[in-house]
Amino acid sequence: MIWIANLLVALVAVLHVYFLVLEMFLWQKPLGLKTFRNSPEKAAETAVLAANQGLYNGFLAAGLVWGLWHSAPAFGFQIKAFFLLCVIVAGVYGAATVSRRILYVQAAPAAIALILLWLA
Repeated sequence: MIWIANLLVALVAVLHVYFLVLEMFLWQKPLGLKTFRNSPEKAAETAVLAANQGLYNGFLAAGLVWGLWHSAPAFGFQIKAFFLLCVIVAGVYGAATVSRRILYVQAAPAAIALILLWLA
């Protein structure tokens, strides 16, 4: 069961690397505009904020990868649990303030990974 939990943790990390790329590099490109339902004008005005947000998503991904690679399983568990909780909190906040779909795209995969991590 631990390999399934770790696979989901890795998936959450990959999602956050994808969010980093979208927010830091593709924010004003067609994919970024479509994904975030922005106009070119709004995207241009908010590009610096989006890049900052993307950087934070990168930190979340890095923390999850750190937890997966840590040589001490008990400490790796704590690292993964902490960063998954951070992802869940960010997802719930984003769902409450920006779009409900953030709950499903960001918070739900992290919550499922955390539950499986605890069960493993």
